Amino acid sequence: MKPDQLFTLCNSIAPIGWMLLVFAPRWRFTKVIVLSGVFPLLLALVYATLIILFFGKSDGNFNSLAGVMRLFTDPWGVTAGWVHYLAFDLFVGTWVLSNSQKIGLPHLATVPCLLLTFFFGPIGLLTYYLVRASKTKKLLHENF
Repeated sequence: MKPDQLFTLCNSIAPIGWMLLVFAPRWRFTKVIVLSGVFPLLLALVYATLIILFFGKSDGNFNSLAGVMRLFTDPWGVTAGWVHYLAFDLFVGTWVLSNSQKIGLPHLATVPCLLLTFFFGPIGLLTYYLVRASKTKKLLHENF
């Protein structure tokens, strides 16, 4: 498989998980394949495989901005980086939904947080913390 094909495949799978989180949060299938961690875990497995096969084959590094930029000049490196984002953002989305259900936050209040996490990662997480704080009156919690 070529990097652009793997990129397209992963980029097609992740939105399915997001749609289930937004539109069918309590559906059994959502719980089985997304909230259980299966989707983020599959993406993590793809990421781990890419790292095992291709990490260190670029002249880039994590020591400077220029070094990181060189890491992302290789198609496999970019694909790995994108799958990293997909896996972590979806994991955060599953946590947001699970946590919001645990504290009894209305799903409509959670949807903007999920959408922001899907598109902008940390901004969605920040938004969720603020929305959650409006209900719980605490920004941070000991047990998430």
